[in-house]
Amino acid sequence: MASQGRRGGVSLPDRPSNSSSVLAKISRSSIVVRGKEAAGDAAFVAKKLLRSTGKAAWIAGTTFLVLVVPLIVEMDREQQLNDLELQQASLLGTPATK
Repeated sequence: MASQGRRGGVSLPDRPSNSSSVLAKISRSSIVVRGKEAAGDAAFVAKKLLRSTGKAAWIAGTTFLVLVVPLIVEMDREQQLNDLELQQASLLGTPATK
């Protein structure tokens, strides 16, 4: 396993094992080896997914700040102007035009 090319992580040298050990036989079984490879591949995919999700979140947040926040500020400013005109009209005694 130490000679196989892996994507990231630390590769430790194989330990000399006693061939009659039950644990050694189990750890060398094809199911365990495939399980380890699947776990490594799942970790690699999860890392890539988190990185791309972070990039997408940054793009969405920046787009929101650039496009939506100025629109909200302008709508608030328009509402304040309408309220001010309504207040001035009521103070001067002219009928409101709404």
